[in-house]
Amino acid sequence: MGYYSLIPLIINIMVFMTLVSSRPLPNTRVLLSSNEITNNNNICTSTSCIKTASSDYGSLIQELPYGLLQPSSISDIIHLVQSSYNSSSPFPIAARGNGHSVRGQAMAKDGVVMDMSSLNNNNVTGTVIRVSGNSSLGFYADVGGEQLWIDVLRATLPHGLAPVSWTDYLYLTVGGTLSNAGISGQASFHGPQVSNVLEMDVVTGKGDLITCSKSMNSDLFYAVLGGLGQFGIITRARIVLDHAPTRVKWFKMVYDDFTKFTKDQEHLITNEGFDYVEGSLILKNSPANSFFSSSDQYLINSLASENGILYCLEAVKYYHDEIIYTIEEEIQMIFNTLNVNLGLIFNKDVTFFDFLNRVRSEELVLQSLGLWEVPHPWLNLFVPRSRIADFNQGVLVDIVQKQSLCSGPFLIYPINRKKWDDRMSVVTPEDDDNMFYTVGLLNAAGPTTDPTVIEKQNKKILDYCEKAGIKIKQYLPHYTNKAGWMNHFGNKWSVFKAMKEQFDPKMILSPGQKIFNLD
Repeated sequence: MGYYSLIPLIINIMVFMTLVSSRPLPNTRVLLSSNEITNNNNICTSTSCIKTASSDYGSLIQELPYGLLQPSSISDIIHLVQSSYNSSSPFPIAARGNGHSVRGQAMAKDGVVMDMSSLNNNNVTGTVIRVSGNSSLGFYADVGGEQLWIDVLRATLPHGLAPVSWTDYLYLTVGGTLSNAGISGQASFHGPQVSNVLEMDVVTGKGDLITCSKSMNSDLFYAVLGGLGQFGIITRARIVLDHAPTRVKWFKMVYDDFTKFTKDQEHLITNEGFDYVEGSLILKNSPANSFFSSSDQYLINSLASENGILYCLEAVKYYHDEIIYTIEEEIQMIFNTLNVNLGLIFNKDVTFFDFLNRVRSEELVLQSLGLWEVPHPWLNLFVPRSRIADFNQGVLVDIVQKQSLCSGPFLIYPINRKKWDDRMSVVTPEDDDNMFYTVGLLNAAGPTTDPTVIEKQNKKILDYCEKAGIKIKQYLPHYTNKAGWMNHFGNKWSVFKAMKEQFDPKMILSPGQKIFNLD
């Protein structure tokens, strides 16, 4: 009998405690009646549920699960995992947050996908966001792993508080980003999101609910952070909070010289002044966006046409209303240390909330045009600082710019390594430099673009890095064989494998990553 062929029987017996009078034949599903589905933990096998659970934001991979669990409590999650672990034929389980993975990471072929968002639908047993702490000991929020970061922001701001590290897009779940790293322009100043967690509740691959922190069950704590969902399902995280600013000064500076661009970025993340630093490309097919006025867009796009490629440094200064009269002087002193053409500095003054939620307005526009739910063949990389100039010439100029296949956005900015904890599972370039660069080629295949063409370009980029000896690491990684994963984790592989054997020995969790569940 096949490995997955007993899944329906197991679910009937151990999740629903339903008596089964006869043994199913190999590869035969025991279909549940609509009443059983309604009354027993919301396991759904309808066409719409299967469709939801078999696709994601990337629209590149499809894996059909047996069904979709919509848990109403943490106990539902525990019971499902235990039912698989205690079986002689365990079935795969994947936790699905907001479905924003791009390579099927939250899928479970022939298994069960758990829709974590359904925990929000139960006001009695669902996890809420609780803000606690004081000025002397510090503030924090206890947050369900299913919660979206936008809701964390909305819950903490009324207290005058907010998390210190973010992703650019806030409609992602807490458990999802903590399973990767969670990076944005604040990462150089406060570390990634995984560096701002005090404690977690995790359901392991054995079905055990364990509370962990740096001092309690620390092996699980460090394994789960950046662990790609391999060791447990995060059901609660205690997130560091700090006093929230009210407004931000938001700047974009345009360069035609890559060396000046990177020098200024590195200067800004190693000196006090700004609170957020990122960078991006401006190309013919990826023009200046709506941040700029119409006249400024025309100027910048004309320069991009002349130069072929421009680099845009984005920086933000947080402030409160009471220091409005001194903030301009502080910013001008910073600009005096940079290599930017003062005529190519553009700015906005917006609320703290509007800045953090900036991608949402772009999303709504794309949704209205039918351009949000299209294939997204993304390639996210961490590049050693020592090779970033070679990467710029060999990849950004000679491949991305010259081939002009797609429009991005394309991100590039340095991150301070000192805020990262190497005990965590998350992987960064293996060198001794105090910073590395993150590059996000966030391609979208529109109605007239074949995603396989972009996929070929992504492979060309990876091949170039390998031949040139640029030891990149993938962020949001995707590999199709064990050797690729072993090379990705490098000297962390043995620990990563040992943690899998300890916390998910039957390899139940997150099969879509295909680390330990390769076909």
